[in-house]
Amino acid sequence: MSQPTIFMLILLAIGLFAKNQSLIIAVTFLLVVKFSGLGDKILPIAQQKGINIGVTIITIAVLVPIVTGEIGFRELQDAMKSYYAWIALASGILVAVIAANGIELLKSDPHITVALVFGTILAVAVFNGVAVGPLIGAGIAYLAMRIADFFSSFGG
Repeated sequence: MSQPTIFMLILLAIGLFAKNQSLIIAVTFLLVVKFSGLGDKILPIAQQKGINIGVTIITIAVLVPIVTGEIGFRELQDAMKSYYAWIALASGILVAVIAANGIELLKSDPHITVALVFGTILAVAVFNGVAVGPLIGAGIAYLAMRIADFFSSFGG
């Protein structure tokens, strides 16, 4: 058994232990693709376009209440009367901007993904966290790295 396969099986076991459905599905999908012989065709596409495809799927899910009529201009107008809505609006903008930097970090430094996955699994398993995915984690990591770089420039 190859090292990548062992690594993936360990990730699968961790996903099962942590009850992280996204990780279980992702690892299972990748192992099936690899062992079905389709890896040479599918894995490069997944690596190059996977993040964009995932963001598109999340965007579709977020827009469903608008297309179904659950959320419309009236609900938006009513929500804007609350200062909580303004906080939510600002938070949505901040998270989207931070996550955009996360995409760049994952593209330029893919090994960070492994640490983000382990951090997410640890948070789910130990701290009852929710797996929100590596994008926002990468964005927060990017932001923290820039802050650390900024302060370390003063020290020497």
